[in-house]
Formats: sequence, structure tokens, C-alpha cells
Amino acid sequence: MATILIDKLLHTVINRKASDLHLTVGQPPVIRVDGHLLRLETKVLEAEDTTALMKSITPERCQQELQEVGGADFGFAFGDIARFRVSVFKQRGNVAVVLRLIPVTLLDFKDLGTPPALTELCRRPRGLLLVTGPTGSGKTTTLAAMVDYINENFDHHIITVEDPIEFYHTHKMSTINQRELGVDVPTFAEAIRRGLRQDPDVILVGEMRDLETLETAITAAETGHIVFGTLHTTGAQGSINRIIDVFPTNQQEQIRTQLSVAIIGILSQTLLPKIGGGRVAAYELLVVTPAIANLIRESKTFRINSAIQTGHRLGMQLLDDHMFKLWQQGLVEKKDILLKAADVDELSAKIARAERGLLEDEEESRKRMEKVK
Repeated sequence: MATILIDKLLHTVINRKASDLHLTVGQPPVIRVDGHLLRLETKVLEAEDTTALMKSITPERCQQELQEVGGADFGFAFGDIARFRVSVFKQRGNVAVVLRLIPVTLLDFKDLGTPPALTELCRRPRGLLLVTGPTGSGKTTTLAAMVDYINENFDHHIITVEDPIEFYHTHKMSTINQRELGVDVPTFAEAIRRGLRQDPDVILVGEMRDLETLETAITAAETGHIVFGTLHTTGAQGSINRIIDVFPTNQQEQIRTQLSVAIIGILSQTLLPKIGGGRVAAYELLVVTPAIANLIRESKTFRINSAIQTGHRLGMQLLDDHMFKLWQQGLVEKKDILLKAADVDELSAKIARAERGLLEDEEESRKRMEKVK
């Protein structure tokens, strides 16, 4: 019964181009389409329904983890049609499940609309390259595109450490080994440490969520490897501060110096509802230059945003500026970009000027930014 039902639900997710499926007691199954939650017109789920649905797709070890710690995450293949990232958890003593659809086909940089300078950063021989943004902003998809770009163009050894593995990569020009947390390796930090002995060129760290993982990732980047990682932060400036803040006060100066040497770039992204349906990504890109490395070392990260604005020749861009462009192109609504803006007043004023047809040129904008500083 549950197997038939889960199959039917997963087909609905795929057919209606939903990104997620929520199963929880007290309401019908819910899907997320273009960022909005929609209830399916089926029966309200009861405790035995969610338990049966969970059991029909959850591996034994994850069911045990659910009992012991109240939650588990895993990847799940729905035949050849799709893959899902699944989170099972307890709420009010009942079982709840959230499934995130992972596209089977890998998208490339062109499909994603990433800044052109990202390609150059992926070609670097070493350094830490971060992809940041809130949950559900498409970080995993961008990282998969970055790995695929290297896989197609370089004879590298790529090691990925993921929780769980989402996109499956095949060996192309590179050799690729994908390790899953809890299945192949116990922790991210342990995987990076061991990885350094496995002759890697590229190491992808799914999540840099603790001090140990950050420390080992920065060291790996310093010792001549390309390290890709993600953080749940918004904006390049905030991401640098977040990394430094994770460390105890007495280590922060040393980390600033290490980070200024190791980090080569930060791509920060968010997803916006597209006019006419679907979603479009907006990106901020910081390319670390010697001047920006100095700002990191000297604890002057508050000047990073104006450095991004003056560094557009190197392919840098601020998130607000990219969202403004998307609005100008008629792809997104004004209200949606203002919700995600880093500086709402500045962006509103810029939109108001554009609406009045008084679009300032880049030079004036830069002068104004410098006055603010």
C-alpha cells in the first residue's frame, strides 16, 4: 500500500516540476512548486501513513538512526527517473519526511547563468572556493556543475565528501570518488584528512559546519589542492566573517592570515521566482585579489562590498546589482528582489531612479559608495 502511494507521490513531484515533497501528520502531502507550498488533493495523513511511507524508502541503518537520535538523512534513487535527498525526523512523537528532488541531468554554467569569472576560478591549481547561500538556494546544483566542468576538462583526481551524495558523477577526463557521510566515512574533517593521502587534485566538502572541518579544509587549500565547500551564509563579506567567528578569539588572527592566502573566491547565490513560472538564480561573486587578501588579513572585511563593486573588470558582482539586472531584464518582480536585498534602501532608490529613467552610470554609483565608506 505505502509503496504504491510513495510511487504515485514521487511521480506527482516530477510531473508538476516540484522541488520538494513534505509528509507530516494532520494534513495531506504537500509539494513545493516555484518556491510555494501546495497541498495535494488527497487524504489527510495519519501517524500510520507517515510511518509506512517512511519505512517504504528508508534504509535499515537510517531507521535505526531515526529511533536513536530522532532524525536521519539519505539519498534515494527512484528507478532511473530521479534521485531524492530525504530527511526523516520525529515531530510530536510522529514520523515526518521531507524529500528534495535532485535533477538527474547535470546543468552547466550556461544553464545556471553563473558569472563567467567562475570558470576561471575553477581552473586554478589550488585554493579554497566557497559557494554560499541559504538552504534551498541551489548551492548543490552549482557545486555539481563545478565538479562536472573539471571532470570534463582536466585529468584530475576529484574526491567529494557529501551528506548524502546527491548528484552521481561518472569518470570523464578525471577520476572521481564520492564518499558519503555515515556510509563511507564518519565525519567531513576525517574525510579531508584521509583524502590528503589519496593523491587528490580537487576535494569537495559538502558542508563546512564546524571548526575542525574548516581548519582541515583551509589547510588542504594551502597545501596545493582545490577545495570546494559550502556555507549557509549570505554574501561574500558575511561568509568571511562567519569563518573567522567560528574560531576561538586567540586563533582568529592566525586564521585571518591563513584564509587570506588560501581563499580564491566566494560565489553567493539565491533563487528568485521568475515571472511566468520557474526560478532564476542571482549571484554575488568575490574574486580574491592581493588587495582583498589584505582586507581579510587586516580585519577590514567591512570594505569587501565596495571592493567587489570596483572589481567588476575582474568579473566581480554584488548580489543586489545582479538582482537589479534581472529586474531590468523583466525576469523578476521588484517585490521579490527587495525581499532578498542586502541593502534594501540602496536597491529601492536605484529602482526608483531607473523607473524615473535617471539611470546613473557606474562611475557615479561608485563615487557614492565611496562617500558612504
